[in-house]
Amino acid sequence: MRIARPVKLNAEQRRAVERLARGRSLPARIVERARIVLRAADGLRDKEIAQQLGITPEKAARWRNRFLEGGIAALEKDAPRPGRTRSISDRQVKRVVAMTIRHKPAGATHWSTRTMAAAAGISEASVRRIWHAHGLKPHLLRTFKLSRDIRFAEKLETIVGLYLNPPEHAIVLCADEKSQIQALDRTQPGLPLKKARCGTMTHDYKRNGTATLFAALDALDGQVISMCDDRHRHQEWLKFLRVIDHVTPAEKQIHMIVDNYSTHKHAKVKQWLNRHPRFHVYFTPTSCSWLNMVERFFRDLTQSRLRRGVFRDVEELMTAIGDYIDQHNERPKPFIWTAKAADILEKVKRARASLNNRQSV
Repeated sequence: MRIARPVKLNAEQRRAVERLARGRSLPARIVERARIVLRAADGLRDKEIAQQLGITPEKAARWRNRFLEGGIAALEKDAPRPGRTRSISDRQVKRVVAMTIRHKPAGATHWSTRTMAAAAGISEASVRRIWHAHGLKPHLLRTFKLSRDIRFAEKLETIVGLYLNPPEHAIVLCADEKSQIQALDRTQPGLPLKKARCGTMTHDYKRNGTATLFAALDALDGQVISMCDDRHRHQEWLKFLRVIDHVTPAEKQIHMIVDNYSTHKHAKVKQWLNRHPRFHVYFTPTSCSWLNMVERFFRDLTQSRLRRGVFRDVEELMTAIGDYIDQHNERPKPFIWTAKAADILEKVKRARASLNNRQSV
């Protein structure tokens, strides 16, 4: 008669196996294997283990032997299985990858799973698996813009320095205007959200005028100074500067980060700044609006309040914007800038090199 090989566990091994046997978040097969080993260590035979756990004696014997040969690690992994023979060769995979990267389908700008499957002679599911394995996403496209500002590095280091190491006893404001905010009313009333149905809104709308939001975000505490007006000329920008001058402590220096919009550089604006020396203005490099943190606040405003809003007139639009900013200022949360200037410059350097190589081809 065959006698099962005995299983002996030291204190450390028993604790580890018991932990697997009690695991609530582990796969059931691993828990079962650990229970087999524990019963084998208690001296039970394979038939007795099978009877207690409701399995076959062959299964109990198999995991007894695998534990003796591979230890606890053998309980947590399955033996390799041959599986079905591959129907797509490495050559076909390379061809799909090369076609995706280097060529375009006839009459289209990018490949889809259907067009690639037809061109490569394989199934759509196979194309999808190949693209996923190689990180290819032909349906996605990212936009970019490299700044041509000859003082890009200097301006970048100055502005990032204000974010990461703001001057003491001073206020750093990220200021800009969000122009042409439309007061849109829907042509028909939508249906509200309910169980098993999302809210609805007509795709067409009625324009009821526009407004411009002037905003200055305090980089330290997240507070927003704002003003709404009908237009965004240098006259309105001067009015906003006076608002900032009025609401901020007079003894503190103001460091303002703005973009290169011509309104911000108007002669009368420069004259006003000369008469108010506590204002220090820093212009972002051209094509670098992402460097101004107030744009992040504008995005939140658009997504949370404007995009789905219904406004019957400009006054209602301005009231909604004012209410949103008031609620924001009750519990302001600053945006934390983490990117270092050196890291950004290195990334831009690589992008320019790639762009130059692409243009030379």
